[in-house]
Amino acid sequence: MRKRDHNIFANAASLLICGLLAGVVVAAAAFPAVAMSGLAAKAGAETFAALPRELTVAQAPQISYLLAKDGKTPLATMYDENRRNVKFEQISPYMRAAIVAAEDHDFYKHNGVDLNGVARAFVNNQSGTAGRQGASTLTMQYVRLAIAYSATHPADVVAATEDTSARKLREMRYALQIDKELSKDEILERYLNIASFGNGAYGIYAASQVYFGKPPGKLKIEEAAMLAGMVKAPTTNDPTTKAGYPLALDRRNYVIRNMVITKAITQAEADKALAAKMVVKDKRTPNGCVSTNKKGWGFFCDYFYRWWMAQETFGSTTYDRERRLKSGGYTIVTTLDPQAQDGADAAVRRNLGVNSKAARMVAVVEPGTGRVRALSVNRNFKLDNPSRPQNKISSDPAKAKKKIRGNYPNTVVPLLTGGGDIKGYQAGSTFKMFTMVAALEKGIPLSRTFDAPEQFQSNYIIQKGSPAACKGTHFYCPTNSVKSMAGVHTMWSAFGKSVNTFFVALEQEVGAENVIKVAQKLGITFRDSGDARRATREGGANQWGAFTLGVSQTTPLELANAYATLAADGKYCNPIPVQEIKGPDGKKLDIANPSCEQRISTEVARAAVDAARCPVGDHSSTSKCGGNGTARETKGIVKAPVAGKSGTTDSDKTSALVAMTRQYAVAGIMADPDWPQTNQKMGHKEPTGINPPVMETLRDAMKGKPRQEWTPPTGKIIVGDLKSVPGVTCLPIDAAKSKLRDAGFQPVVAGVPVPSSCGKNTAAGTSPDGRSTKGGVVTILVSAGTPTPTPPLPGTTVVPPPPPSKPTKPGRPRG
Repeated sequence: MRKRDHNIFANAASLLICGLLAGVVVAAAAFPAVAMSGLAAKAGAETFAALPRELTVAQAPQISYLLAKDGKTPLATMYDENRRNVKFEQISPYMRAAIVAAEDHDFYKHNGVDLNGVARAFVNNQSGTAGRQGASTLTMQYVRLAIAYSATHPADVVAATEDTSARKLREMRYALQIDKELSKDEILERYLNIASFGNGAYGIYAASQVYFGKPPGKLKIEEAAMLAGMVKAPTTNDPTTKAGYPLALDRRNYVIRNMVITKAITQAEADKALAAKMVVKDKRTPNGCVSTNKKGWGFFCDYFYRWWMAQETFGSTTYDRERRLKSGGYTIVTTLDPQAQDGADAAVRRNLGVNSKAARMVAVVEPGTGRVRALSVNRNFKLDNPSRPQNKISSDPAKAKKKIRGNYPNTVVPLLTGGGDIKGYQAGSTFKMFTMVAALEKGIPLSRTFDAPEQFQSNYIIQKGSPAACKGTHFYCPTNSVKSMAGVHTMWSAFGKSVNTFFVALEQEVGAENVIKVAQKLGITFRDSGDARRATREGGANQWGAFTLGVSQTTPLELANAYATLAADGKYCNPIPVQEIKGPDGKKLDIANPSCEQRISTEVARAAVDAARCPVGDHSSTSKCGGNGTARETKGIVKAPVAGKSGTTDSDKTSALVAMTRQYAVAGIMADPDWPQTNQKMGHKEPTGINPPVMETLRDAMKGKPRQEWTPPTGKIIVGDLKSVPGVTCLPIDAAKSKLRDAGFQPVVAGVPVPSSCGKNTAAGTSPDGRSTKGGVVTILVSAGTPTPTPPLPGTTVVPPPPPSKPTKPGRPRG
């Protein structure tokens, strides 16, 4: 605090006189007959001197502002009290003068306590001939408010505001000390920042916004006078109500006239202000995530709120964290990208409105930082009105029988990020990525081949008689979605076409428990208790053969961040909704910084992305995709180098797609959050599938962004260890198989015989016939037993034989 110069004799006199006057006031309240006795004065002086001099002033609650990533676009505001502190120079001179004219004409003359005012109030209140007068100065009023805001117990708040002589005495003591420590302008600034102006507006900044929609520095005379007139009785003098408007107008005019008396304005200025019509906006500041700047931004705001509530940095309890958010006066620049968010909002609702049972959910994450750029779903983020509900009856038959309503069209449930009853959704074949990464980490290259049958009998044990078991066995036997997928595949082609039998075989080779570990490294959290148990060794992780097919639950945010890790060359970052947090003092908090670590090797990540280009219509660096992918339209819509994967669960109960560039990873899942076992089919294609909103969101997010190529993998991770393929030409087929197995290859017999000089049904050779990947498939070509015609030597002209002559008739001579 800045010390002010005071005359020592004046200070002493003030203390003495205030002590005596205070004693008289207290005594008069308790013993009117002896109010003027020496005993009362002595008691008052002693009591006054015994009071503490230092006033501990806590920071009054201030509003926190959430902004989009540009640091300008409003997202939301959060507060217990709508207040934003401003500096003295940011307040209109008219406002400063108006509050002095309304409450304390001698503010700049007295030392915190108006001695003349105390005497006048005492004489008036003892005479009983008029209404009661107060003697509170602006400084004393500030003390009263500061004590109330510094209270830690409700009883202390009552004590700070109750109408007693003891309270007045305390205020006088503190006011005198504060007037010594602070300049008059500092006291006025603090008062205007802490005073209540009604309609949820605390402090002059909020008041000028609520009533006039402008900053306090631009308040005109008549506006400042109206606000100054409200502080005495903000509810009674409320200009936004029919009853309060004329009272507020009278009070405004009273203040304007007083501003002339205090020489703050001229009579001409007063006449003009008195003639001005009093127009107020009643623009209450929105509060919380149900009142975001744009309708579709509530789900992102809610994600931010839940993130904040989980950070111990902001308090040891959730209560402390919420109070800090809603009263700490933070300016929070979130990670929300308006371009990506608006694109997602439009895409998820295109051809599928908020009243659909199916929820289209899209999350956007920035690779390399973990910053969440958008969260969108075709729902309204709001509470349903219990008295006039809009929500439909739940799609879950059990809940429908009880007339329980579902979460559409309105919900505040964290559908995209998980929490509470939301454990996640099955994301289907998008989980094949985790198997591929696990294989690459084990040294199995992209070119590794498997002969993927129409149905694969695995070694994974499941319940005998299960629909997923081979007939009459307890072995897990997955099939492909279409028969044409069967055949020899590399990781490129198997990932591009989403071949189930290839990936279950690959998972079996690397170990299901290792695939699960990769998923965990990439951020899959297993919120569902059944999934969490199954993912442990004790729960049988090594027997979870269906894991690669996406039977575990996840959220769009987790899935987007998992793929974003690979797009960032294996650098995992905790998903985060903030990129800068400043306190009311303007200082930054370190908690907004990205938290990242290398979890997957760079070469493995690049190899995985190379194969992931195949499903979405891009070409791998080696161009070995082997045909069209399952979401091949993606490249043409986004018009950038892309990678990703689609996924579907049994009976199409959910559908999913991940599509990403170097700058954004977008994951979409379509499901019925009310009833996971829905009988509705969740598709991929237009008009209502999950693919269009994912592709369109990525397209819109990429507008104006540079097109960055993927870095291709190099070395053994592409082809692995190459070994010479042994010669098997003309060997019996069984002998050829045995020889190839002994050399470390997987022999496969071709179905169509080829011309060969070898005996029929013997080995005509192999494909490949030179060197191949260790452990990979080598196809045995079967001889048809017919040698291939020998081609002529170069430069030789081959004369075809003449056609046979027609036989001549008997007895007829040749001519």
